[in-house]
Amino acid sequence: MLAKIMIVVVTAAALAGGPTADAFAFSGGVSHVVTHPAARDQRAIGAEPVRGRHWTDALMIAAVTIMATLSGDALGAEDTSATLTPAALAEIAQVEAEIDRIEAQTLERLAAPPDNQVQQIELLGKLMLYDKDLSVNRNEACAFCHTPETGFTGPVSELNRTTGSYPGSVRTRFSDRKPQSHAYAPLAPVLHYNPGQGDLVGGNFWDMRATGRRLGNPAAEQAQGPPTNPVEMGLPDIACAVYRASQRPYRALFETVWGQQAFAIAWPNDVEQVCDQPGPPPANDPMPVHLGPLDRGRAAATFDQMAQSIANYEASAEVTTFTSKFDAMLAGKAQFTAQEQAGYELFRGKAQCNNCHRDGGPGEDPLFTDFTASNIGTPANPLLPYYAEDRPDARGYVANPAGSSFVDGGVGRFLTQTHLLSQPSAVDARWLPLVPDNQGRFRVPTLRNVDKRPYPTFVKAYGHNGYFKSLKSIVHFYNTRDVLPRCQPNDPGEGTACWPAPESTANMNTKRMGRLGLSDAEEDALVSFMQTLTDGFLSREQR
Repeated sequence: MLAKIMIVVVTAAALAGGPTADAFAFSGGVSHVVTHPAARDQRAIGAEPVRGRHWTDALMIAAVTIMATLSGDALGAEDTSATLTPAALAEIAQVEAEIDRIEAQTLERLAAPPDNQVQQIELLGKLMLYDKDLSVNRNEACAFCHTPETGFTGPVSELNRTTGSYPGSVRTRFSDRKPQSHAYAPLAPVLHYNPGQGDLVGGNFWDMRATGRRLGNPAAEQAQGPPTNPVEMGLPDIACAVYRASQRPYRALFETVWGQQAFAIAWPNDVEQVCDQPGPPPANDPMPVHLGPLDRGRAAATFDQMAQSIANYEASAEVTTFTSKFDAMLAGKAQFTAQEQAGYELFRGKAQCNNCHRDGGPGEDPLFTDFTASNIGTPANPLLPYYAEDRPDARGYVANPAGSSFVDGGVGRFLTQTHLLSQPSAVDARWLPLVPDNQGRFRVPTLRNVDKRPYPTFVKAYGHNGYFKSLKSIVHFYNTRDVLPRCQPNDPGEGTACWPAPESTANMNTKRMGRLGLSDAEEDALVSFMQTLTDGFLSREQR
């Protein structure tokens, strides 16, 4: 029997007799209350800038209550589906329908595939990104967290507005971080140490753990993380991804590109049953699809080729497009407004953004990241369901043994291999002395498409944990983090007159942010400039 839990986030309005509470009910776990030590009252968040609005004590994580009832077996996709708010369910259904539409449209291209190998690989990559069958319950494609309308990051406004992170194929399991964009990700260098600047540079994921050292491409190694991540696509073995791909309509094209040996594997009779069981695998059986050594090697090579195909699609002109107004301005095809120009000058000057989010230079594309890592002092986001994932679920899996005391160590967590949910790349032992200088630090994200959204009121989340709910709010944080006092419990000024304590103060960046001296109008100008980084201003043919 499975315990069905309901996380009820009680709003102040609900306690006062207003609208009913936001509720998240999902399967697994036991009854308990989570209180995050860094929790303070959280502001109510919507599409507009959140300054001046707040949550009361009732919306602290201390008021996130988990109630247990009994339900039936939860091994199937339907039984493990989360019962989320009606708004979240409606959006998820829309996203899933759009993913299905794009997949169907892309599958039609198999009838007359391109005769160019590069384009064939890109087509394969797109088909796999939109393929729900590559998840344990056949219900979650990679695209569930990465859609074009949002710049290839989280596409569910209600989840961005609330949890910040997204549920996996096993809908009871949420990730510990918000989804990143995979646009422009293939342009990251292979992770390396630059002794001149004293920094690790490159890699993918918030913690750089997709290093690219093995495949020569961080984006390819990043693509190998989610399929077997228990809180994402949830397969128990990389061989399951290969087996599932061998059953899909794109098999023939895959064999044309990568060779007939790709799926020439003697699959065991129980492969279907094994691959229907959510990961992680048992400790005494880490590769539960039992293959001989040659077939295991072949499956690993094919998994590499799947990842390389995905990375090639992400690098294609369909995803990494360079079609923003900023690109048009550089090409002399557009002019900034006065506010956009003022924002650009602040970006390169007083606001110091360009020190890390580089707009290019000699021999550089304007990628708006320097591929290093930084701790900007982001507060903990107590609305992450991950804090409540500290008890065994229906399969005995504990995603977060630390529970409410969890502090995300970022790059340091990767280097020390501390309870990583997926580890597609090995740690170079020569980097271990760098651990103290990388605790609490996260990869500097690209600002391209930072404000891309399908409609004006769509909420996007920012920061590694999705704490910030508008571009204006994170700009205000950069400007005032070290000027405003720490928030008190139930403080109505959070985000305007105060900020909560950082999740981690280790290696916090105090040189280039926190006390910028920007006016409100200057913050708005910065936001206006960053909105020019949204792709689609130019058509791909105009580039």
